[in-house]
Amino acid sequence: MQTVKEKIGNMSSSAKEHVSTGKAKVEEKLEKAAATTEDEKKLAHERKKAKEARAKMELHQDKVKHLEEKLTPKQPQYLHGYGYDLDHDPALQPEQTTAPPYHLTAHPPPHRHS
Repeated sequence: MQTVKEKIGNMSSSAKEHVSTGKAKVEEKLEKAAATTEDEKKLAHERKKAKEARAKMELHQDKVKHLEEKLTPKQPQYLHGYGYDLDHDPALQPEQTTAPPYHLTAHPPPHRHS
């Protein structure tokens, strides 16, 4: 099932494709009206087909982009400091560690004032 964001993105891309196709048809009519030979009319028709194909290609590229956005995770799977202590060197003695004495995502230990 499509997500709402993907569906709206696809709808807007489809509308953009329809506008581009409509523009290509209008431009073809204008070129055919100005054409004096049959070859110029064929050329105008081929240009229209190329513009329609370009619009369809852009539609499919946009759909791929929307699907990729849907499939990418919201957060990376591995975040520095969340359960992993990269600053700790196992070769060092516990008192020589470069990591803080508390977990990076936790609050520091409270100060004990007597």
